[in-house]
Amino acid sequence: MAQVLEFKLPDLGEGLTEAEIVRWLVEVGDVVAIDQPVVEVETAKAMVEVPCPYGGVVTARFGEEGSEFPVGAPLLTVAVGATEAPASPAPSTSSAASASGASSAGAPAAEESSAGSGNVLVGYGTGAPAARRRRIRPERIGTPAAPAPAPVVEPEPVPVAVPAATGEVNGQQGPVAVVSPLVRRLARQHEIDLRRLTGSGPDGLILRADVDSAIRRAEEAARAQTRTAPAEPAVAEAPTAVAAAPAAAERIPLRGVRGAVADKLSRSRSEIPDATCWVDADATELMAARAAMNAASGPSGGPKVSVLALLARICTAALARYPELNSTVDTAAREIVRLPGVHLGFAAQTERGLVVPVVRDAHIRNAESIGAEIARLTELARTGKLSPAQLTGGTFTLNNYGVFGVDGSTPIINHPEAAMLGVGRIMPKPWVHNGELAVRQVVQLSLTFDHRVCDGGTAGGFLRYVADCVEQPAVLLRTL
Repeated sequence: MAQVLEFKLPDLGEGLTEAEIVRWLVEVGDVVAIDQPVVEVETAKAMVEVPCPYGGVVTARFGEEGSEFPVGAPLLTVAVGATEAPASPAPSTSSAASASGASSAGAPAAEESSAGSGNVLVGYGTGAPAARRRRIRPERIGTPAAPAPAPVVEPEPVPVAVPAATGEVNGQQGPVAVVSPLVRRLARQHEIDLRRLTGSGPDGLILRADVDSAIRRAEEAARAQTRTAPAEPAVAEAPTAVAAAPAAAERIPLRGVRGAVADKLSRSRSEIPDATCWVDADATELMAARAAMNAASGPSGGPKVSVLALLARICTAALARYPELNSTVDTAAREIVRLPGVHLGFAAQTERGLVVPVVRDAHIRNAESIGAEIARLTELARTGKLSPAQLTGGTFTLNNYGVFGVDGSTPIINHPEAAMLGVGRIMPKPWVHNGELAVRQVVQLSLTFDHRVCDGGTAGGFLRYVADCVEQPAVLLRTL
């Protein structure tokens, strides 16, 4: 009489607690032998083909491809035939005939040793180390006379070992060197075979950049194939295809500038516990001071000072008072790193997307110098000629979204910085000035800050100082 045994997902080692079914290697009704791989799973470390410790007929499978299983969850059940113990302690020659196939002349017979394979599968014990197994294959495997294959006879569950996740890598058999689940998922989504990649990381580790390169190569090959395809059939079939196929959603790859922005903003939101405070300020006096500065320079007295340049100069003065906001957080060391200089980034919208050029050493520049550098970097951004060095290394960002005609926003911090000041549009609004209602030029200022580097009191003090300088530019004279 056959015994139905349950094979559960074993402990695959290294502290792993779950795995995802990638591919079933057997179907219900298949005959499996001891140590035969039955399912391919993916863990946080590698792809693993899991062998079954029992020999017999698969009676049930649990879970579809793509589903996740915890360690200890049933994978499949196997019907194992009964057997008699050997009469003598021969090294490897216990045998038994299949009871269900005895009446059929063509039914195959199988002989298996009563000892385990000697391998170890965590959670399934081990066989006697001295015993060895010898399989005698049937003479007529392909004979169709039997209605169903007879179950492989085994005396008891036999332990086996989990093989390393192997595959053909560069023409040789070896482990697939992937650690990141994100890298494996990205490869799966784009049908990239990781066994065909050469990793650029330490010890051949496959990194996300390696998968991205493989995706680009595959897309370029597809585009090249499309260009070389015959044109006439495509033209002839176009009306039918358009008429028959429904409109599909447009899919835009997150690559280039847009991809870099998406990665940085996502990382900011996931890593930085940010908070935002804001205040309305009367910018009438600031606008008057700017007009006076530009008038004093005369028709040919040099470049005009922009409002953004004045706000940038105000930011550097505020950061000198509140250096906590000119810092970053070393998460590995659990330390706040206060930076010695201010490299001021400013958001610039271009045809290629949002970029943040950086004004180096803004803390030692005056408003005119900052304005000239902003103008130079903005022109490079518009023509797409900014170098990577001009887009990195910022310590604080100024975002003037008022140019888009909006009043306020809650900026997302430019990781790994600690704060960003947002500036809305400056427009006439009713305002109480000197005890009377008047029409004044009002602007909303928003400060988003990393709550790990400071508390609300520091952030509020910084924003209030900026607002005071906007309302009374003479306050800046103390720091000039």
